[in-house]
Amino acid sequence: MGVTEPYILGEGLQADRRKKADLSDKKSVVQAIAGSEAVFAVTNYWESLNAELEVKQGKDIADAAKETGVKHFSWSSLMDVNKLTNGKLPHVYHFDGKAAVEEHTRSLGIPATFFMPGFYMTNIPGQALRADPPAHVWTLALPMPESAPIPVFDITDTGKVVKSIIQNKEKVMGKRVLGAYKYMTPKELLEEFKAVFPEAGKDATFFSLPHTAYTDILKGMGLPDFAAEEMLENMRLMDEGGYYGGASLDESHALLEDPLTSWKEFIAKAPAFKDLK
Repeated sequence: MGVTEPYILGEGLQADRRKKADLSDKKSVVQAIAGSEAVFAVTNYWESLNAELEVKQGKDIADAAKETGVKHFSWSSLMDVNKLTNGKLPHVYHFDGKAAVEEHTRSLGIPATFFMPGFYMTNIPGQALRADPPAHVWTLALPMPESAPIPVFDITDTGKVVKSIIQNKEKVMGKRVLGAYKYMTPKELLEEFKAVFPEAGKDATFFSLPHTAYTDILKGMGLPDFAAEEMLENMRLMDEGGYYGGASLDESHALLEDPLTSWKEFIAKAPAFKDLK
């Protein structure tokens, strides 16, 4: 974990002095954020594939924010999918764990806002959308119907959303701020791919992957069985409960000073598509 501590250089000027902390060592987290006005925190479940560890780390950060008197704590959260779907999708641990930390943070009574990042656009080029032999036809393959709404988000826009949270502290206190460009269906993603790359995309198509085929692909890439099932349920969430439970993006968009990257803008610069026309 890197913590950036602002300090004043002169009238209206700031620079950053970085501190480091071990998220598994609460004492070092307390030391790192001590004196901070605002803290934005995010944990990485995929480093350990350990939901209990992620929840402990997140709760420790929130506790540290309370102990050090942080005036605005922003937690990178996600929906409680098990609760949202009434137990239908019980294995999306990287969502449910972050939701548990959000619940804990709220129980502390500290000034907090909850950033909810959308589905990363980086998951699509060269992965879900690719041209495999022998046909070499660009195919978007996902375990969902082509009408499923996906709140797509360029991860490099995270700073834009966090900036809007900090700038609108009073408006967003205790609220969730959704980080997504817009809801797009697989059909719409393909249509815009064809518009940006008319030659490569002329025969592009969508394929709704059978669930077992999707998990087999992930296992073949080395993912443990439980994590493959988790990813499947994560994808199913788009059409079976909704990534944000059907919430509108309008209120979050109204906070933004800087526009979010569109899908067309993103794919035009995506390395996986660099030679396409």
